[in-house]
Amino acid sequence: MHARIPLVLAAALALPAAWAQQQGVSKTEILIGTIQDMSGPLAGYGKQARNGMLLRVEELNEQGAVHGRKLKLLAEDDGYDPKKAVLAAQKLVNQDKVFIVAGHLGTAQNMASMPVQFDKNIVNFFPITAAREMYEPLHKLKYSFAATYYDQIRLTLPALAKEKGAKKICTIYQDDDFGLEVQRGAEAALKAMNMELGEKTSFKRGATDFSSQVARLKAANCDLVVLGTIIRETIGTIGEARKTGFSPTFFASSAAYSDLIHKLGGKAVDGLYATMTVLHPYLDEASQPVRFWANKYKTRFNEDPTVFSVYGYSIIDQFIQAAQKAGPNLTTDSFVAAMDTMRFEPDMFGSAPSSYSATKRLGNSISRMSQIQDGRWKVVSDYVK
Repeated sequence: MHARIPLVLAAALALPAAWAQQQGVSKTEILIGTIQDMSGPLAGYGKQARNGMLLRVEELNEQGAVHGRKLKLLAEDDGYDPKKAVLAAQKLVNQDKVFIVAGHLGTAQNMASMPVQFDKNIVNFFPITAAREMYEPLHKLKYSFAATYYDQIRLTLPALAKEKGAKKICTIYQDDDFGLEVQRGAEAALKAMNMELGEKTSFKRGATDFSSQVARLKAANCDLVVLGTIIRETIGTIGEARKTGFSPTFFASSAAYSDLIHKLGGKAVDGLYATMTVLHPYLDEASQPVRFWANKYKTRFNEDPTVFSVYGYSIIDQFIQAAQKAGPNLTTDSFVAAMDTMRFEPDMFGSAPSSYSATKRLGNSISRMSQIQDGRWKVVSDYVK
């Protein structure tokens, strides 16, 4: 009798051993954490991204599971504040014990929270920011899906400048990690074009008055202005320019590719160009599969989806594909091994194909351009390589 006890105990302990070792993964559930701005300047983006993620989680849970496991999404609000992002990451990683942090919004916010995750071997999966730091320097726990702000501007600015016959290209940018990436992309593009930067001016995150910056750009006779801006800064800069009769070509990164720009900015923002990848899902223009998806989203959340809803949905969809490939024994190591062989094909939203490896942690570096025409975004270029 006594001789059998260790065998019984060993058998009982062997079953949950893998689950006990890997936080956020039980026999029936995978915990996914996300950190969004749900109360600060990018709350519109954050809520839409979270809703997109939730829709895909609910779809999976209704239709099946990942090797017998349902998904559970835990969302924390950081108010677009790096200090709060650290607290949010600490809660998700140390208290809630999530398996992964996915779709965290914001460059400075990710930079602040990644060390908390990495200390506990938690992957930072597809953050909603296009900063190079999301995959550089190479780190086992970093994966990024977004063509960088740097590459977006570096690759597309020369084509737009040529089309517009721009003689004096200038920049205005948010004085942080995000804005500096746009600025550096513009500088790299100008260098390739053998042009000098006409003028540059910056503003602090959270600024609402852009009169001095716009006056400076106008005085320099800029005819194309690259915007390292997000929502209200884009609208504020262009609105101020229109008031003063200053009308260069305005060109922004994908951070400004949002329906909020034309909804809040009105007629003043018509003509704005921005880099983008996936289409904004306008219900009356979308393909049948996207219309079906958009109506499902609207039924669930009582609002139209946006491009940030698409980002959230796609992030969870691609997580599911990788987790399926990782097999029934889901750990950080098995997930990383699966991700390092993944290739994602273009989806119904028009994304570019992407692939990952042990040394390639950015899915792809290409983007295309849209312009606001008559109050909505219209695609005006193919992917620029």
